[in-house]
Amino acid sequence: MIGKIKYKRVLLKLSGEILLGNKSYGIDEKIITFLADEIKKVYKKRIQISVVIGGGNIFRGKKAVSVGIERTTADYMGMLGTLINALAIQNALEKKSIPTRVLSSIPVPAVCESYIRRKAIDHLEKNIVVIFAAGTGNPYFTTDTAAALRASEISATLILKATKVDGVYSDDPKKNKQAKRYNTIKYSDILSKNLKIMDGSAVALARDNKIPIIVFAINKKNAFLDAIFNKGKYTIIK
Repeated sequence: MIGKIKYKRVLLKLSGEILLGNKSYGIDEKIITFLADEIKKVYKKRIQISVVIGGGNIFRGKKAVSVGIERTTADYMGMLGTLINALAIQNALEKKSIPTRVLSSIPVPAVCESYIRRKAIDHLEKNIVVIFAAGTGNPYFTTDTAAALRASEISATLILKATKVDGVYSDDPKKNKQAKRYNTIKYSDILSKNLKIMDGSAVALARDNKIPIIVFAINKKNAFLDAIFNKGKYTIIK
């Protein structure tokens, strides 16, 4: 039912690992270009788009802790990894003539703007894609939580969690062929069943602010656009 816009302002949550493609480290140029194409399809519908991306393809805080780096330091290092990814996505979008701003929770004035809620909303209202970098700016919080926080702050009407699977399953579908995919599931069930699709604090924050979450497979063409317009395969958490 393309044409009727149900969600005016959305937040897309990407994991850093998605940017790996077939690489073991870093950023796959083909994946970045593909993501920019998918975002452009939604942008052309004049839907306001914000993005939060992880940094696992550059640096994983948990792994660093295991080799002796102090947790707070490791988390800040991970935040800088998300900034690298944000700049890469910005570059890919601007190559396609899509105006984009990176807003970082950690001030890095030489490369991007600092996060200010009113500034972010102003950009979105001008139909500029906003990429939120450096998580919440605090250690001990995941980028999932950052996504739910920023979505709440900018009054987004939908969070889209992009993954490699087409929704939320009762178990890991790669390990358990009998795993059931949910079309719809409640926030409370995600938490009580301890389903690992998204950080628990992020789900609770989205629940408290009544923001639905769509979990979908980003590696399929048009999946981002289709999810917004109630097409394709996905799970909605509400």
